[in-house]
Amino acid sequence: MAFQFKNSRGAVYFLHHKNVELKGGRMQMIYYFGKEIKDGALDQVPEGYQVVETPRTGMPILKKK
Repeated sequence: MAFQFKNSRGAVYFLHHKNVELKGGRMQMIYYFGKEIKDGALDQVPEGYQVVETPRTGMPILKKK
């Protein structure tokens, strides 16, 4: 089951990840939240990160501990 986060407004978001290629050609893993479970859904928060809700919009983001 994908990791889900319910914000203070009651909306549910699911954690995903994917590899993207940066302009210099380097590959980097990015993490993002979406309202639906799609390819790349994660079962848990990656080690060393925590979920934080943005105060203005309520959107969850990952922040390093």
